[in-house]
Amino acid sequence: MTATKSCITKKPSGLGFFEKYLTVWVILSIGAGILSGKIIPSMAHYLDSLSVNVNGTPVVSIPIAICLFFMMYPIMVKIDFSEVLRAGKNVKPLGLTLFINWMVKPFTMYAIALFFLGTLFINFIGADAVDLVKIPFGVDMQAGTEHGAGTVVMHNGIKMLSIPLWRSYFAGAILLGIAPCTAMVLVWGFLAKGNDGHTLMMVAINSLVMLLLYGPLGGFLLGVGKLPIPWQALFLSITVYVALPLFAGYISRKIIIKIMGEEWFNNKFLHFLSPITIVALLTTLVLLFSFKGDIIMQKPLTILWIAIPLFIQTVLIFAVGYILAKVLKLNYEDAAPSAMIGASNHFEVAIATAAMLFGLSSGAALATVVGVLIEVPVMLLLVKFSLKTKGWFPEAELPHETKESI
Repeated sequence: MTATKSCITKKPSGLGFFEKYLTVWVILSIGAGILSGKIIPSMAHYLDSLSVNVNGTPVVSIPIAICLFFMMYPIMVKIDFSEVLRAGKNVKPLGLTLFINWMVKPFTMYAIALFFLGTLFINFIGADAVDLVKIPFGVDMQAGTEHGAGTVVMHNGIKMLSIPLWRSYFAGAILLGIAPCTAMVLVWGFLAKGNDGHTLMMVAINSLVMLLLYGPLGGFLLGVGKLPIPWQALFLSITVYVALPLFAGYISRKIIIKIMGEEWFNNKFLHFLSPITIVALLTTLVLLFSFKGDIIMQKPLTILWIAIPLFIQTVLIFAVGYILAKVLKLNYEDAAPSAMIGASNHFEVAIATAAMLFGLSSGAALATVVGVLIEVPVMLLLVKFSLKTKGWFPEAELPHETKESI
């Protein structure tokens, strides 16, 4: 049995203008951020100083929190959770997707990033290079105290944790690896001519599963990697950047449909929201790179060292999902999105979490941005591969009603 009614009310379509050139917009935002950091560094520092502090330590950057809320809300408001259980009867692809996202992907990302960033590329990154990141929320340590792989130091009157730079990039890779996609995967599944019902169902289910697993899994892997374990900040991040927009989307969706009607909601309101996520993302990137400009200018290949393990991880997870789908004898329409959901990342949550946990100017935040940079070109290549190998899978037994009121 296949999912016949979608969990999201906006019809998935091909790449729009913003999505099609996302890599270009990201590159331009990087350039704008670096330039603004050079020309008006005081503005970037002022914006970063607008934060919620606890015991003198910045915990939540207010500008970033605003930007990231508007990155997440347009995604969450589309989800009709009343249809999740009804759409979840397609057990095989559902089980495969959950297995790949939560039992395989986080651990392969850990291993691949550790090998490349901590061994193969460590001399290129700088074996002695360090990064200053936030002290875990709620932890009070004196300067000189060792914590994990780092040491507490005073920087501009604020206690920070000095950790090896490669470990900071490693942390960002971990945060990407535990964040399955819930937005752009709608586009990838549509372009690959997959089962929209299954893709949309997994968007809703992944959002709910992230509320339960993102914090514990992130804390566990960061701890194993000798990185600070900011448990409170992890759960605060999930609350602010997943639960809050999820709740706001659920409530506002019901209110708007009740007052204005479902047709107005689908055709007017969602159309108005469509570019907001990417605009908020690009604004966040400008802020982030206004701090990271010096590192990029001094070591322009830094992005390449981070991108290589992320690229390998993306292709590997897609291959694992695709092969297992064939072993399970799924039809192509379910196999393609099942593989792509695991391969792509929820970079919005990863960026938000990295900024909250380690700081906007941290290497961890930079690593999550590289995930955005490679997302579109790599996933488009996988879409083309899927279409060319469609014959590897059996035909669907029944036509999918995937275009119904999506």
